[in-house]
Amino acid sequence: MTVPNHQQDISDLDLESRPSKTRLKQEMHALQALGERLVELEPARITELDLPEKLTDALLEARKITSHGARRRQMQFIGKLMRAVDPVPVQEKLDAWQHSSPHHTAWLHQLERWRDRLISDEAAVTEFVQSYPQADVRQLRTLLRNIEKEKLASKPPRSFRALFQLLRQIIPGIPA
Repeated sequence: MTVPNHQQDISDLDLESRPSKTRLKQEMHALQALGERLVELEPARITELDLPEKLTDALLEARKITSHGARRRQMQFIGKLMRAVDPVPVQEKLDAWQHSSPHHTAWLHQLERWRDRLISDEAAVTEFVQSYPQADVRQLRTLLRNIEKEKLASKPPRSFRALFQLLRQIIPGIPA
């Protein structure tokens, strides 16, 4: 039986518009990997994601499973349920929680540079206060003195960490 020419053209277009089997498999693996990241979250975070109830229950159940085979099957089930969810907002929320955005990383590097400069250069304190007038100069200088004392006494770097926390409060985070 021969297929009329126009029907063959339609079926050819249909084949071209569908994703390949390999592509579908890659997408399923990506959804399953996202599901695995979700399972690692705390239960409170999972419920914050506003996922369908069935998926939320499956994620919470997967956290309890210890058997390798049962966990693998549960993860495949989660991957299947993930097909009904738009993964982009979920991924964005995970990235925000894990602070893996490039903007956040740049902000943290900025804080580290300021901390290193303040510790190594006394003139940097004046420059810092000019850039951030809301900074408490007295508290800043006290922390810097304590950092020196801790270094000399070979004590744990509590003031070093406290300085970083203070800088986090003073220097505004870079919005994403």
